[in-house]
Formats: sequence, structure tokens, C-alpha cells
Amino acid sequence: MRARNVVAALILAVWLAGCAGSIQQWIVNTRVHQGEIALERGNVSDAELSYRLALRVDPKDPRARAGYVRAAAGFAQAEYAKGDFDGALATINDGLAVDPESVRLAALKRDIDQARLKREIVISNYPSYREAGVSLARSYEQLNVTNKLLLRSLKRFSYTFDANDLTDAIKRSYELQLDTVKNGNHLILYRQLVTSGVPETSSESTTSNTTSLLPLP
Repeated sequence: MRARNVVAALILAVWLAGCAGSIQQWIVNTRVHQGEIALERGNVSDAELSYRLALRVDPKDPRARAGYVRAAAGFAQAEYAKGDFDGALATINDGLAVDPESVRLAALKRDIDQARLKREIVISNYPSYREAGVSLARSYEQLNVTNKLLLRSLKRFSYTFDANDLTDAIKRSYELQLDTVKNGNHLILYRQLVTSGVPETSSESTTSNTTSLLPLP
């Protein structure tokens, strides 16, 4: 009787172990599939999470490991593009823990380290670079507005045949030319300031030019 109980217990243990293995594999397969779908859709954040959850269940699964490295690289690149250097480096380090030989992660890490060094140089030369950069971007966005108004005048002429519409288009065209030249000069000065800073022995004329261009109108 006892022998039968022991055999039954062993059979039950083997059966439960097999079920546990099947459930574990199902979870990994599901998470890997979710990661693949997320990558196909360009959602690197969800992909990184899915592969990470798969690795928690089976750290040795080759599909989860390879997928996680790809997702980590994409997610780190997105963080880098937003200027989140610390977050990007943390994500890269997590990816390198899974694959220390990843060429893509190593290259991205070098790029971020270089960008961080360049940022410190820019800040030391021109602390208000960010505000000036935003103003520059806004000025170039205004060119798009002017160009749309010009195109609207041309389109309107196609059915009104009113020469005043062409006159308005010519006016917008001159505005575009003037603003393009002005913005180009601002860009040149901006580059000078972020690379070399404001000269300590600047002349009165240089100071006057600086204040007339930055902050931008």
C-alpha cells in the first residue's frame, strides 16, 4: 500500500513538473511574441518591457535575449534623442548585461558619452544655448507659415484670376527671402557662441551685433 502511494506521489510530481515547464514556456513564448509585434510597430518601449518579462521567466531563452538587446538599443536611442542621457545609458547597461558583445549598444554608448562631453563644452561657452535654439526653431517654423500663405495666394489666383493674389504671393516671396537670410545669420552667430562663447574682449560693435541677434526676435 505504501509502495503504491509512493509511486502515485512520484507520478504526480513528474506530471506537475511537466505542467510547470509547459506553463513557463507558454509565458516566454507569449512575451516574446508581444515583443516582436511591438518592434514591428516601432514601439520599442513596449518591446523592451515584453522581452524583459520573458527573461524574468527564462533568462537563458535565446529569442528573449536577442529581442531584448534589439529593443534596448531602440529604446536607448529614443531616450538619447530626447536628451535623456542618464536614462539612455541605464538602458544600454541593462542591454549589455544580457549581451556584453553587442556592437550596436557599445557604439550608441560611445555616441552618448561624446554628446555628453560636447554638451558640457557648449554649456560652458554659452549657457543660454537652449533658449536661443528654441527661438531659432520657432523662426524657421514661421517660414513654413509664410510659405503656406504664399501657396494659398497662388491657389486662389487659379480660380479668381485676381492679380492682387499674385501681388500677395510676391510679397510673401520677398518676406521668405529676407527671413531666410536673417535666420541664416542667426545660425552663424549661434554656432559661434556655442563653440567659442562670447569673446571677453568684444568690441562695442560686436556686443551690439550680439544683442541685436540673440535673443532672436
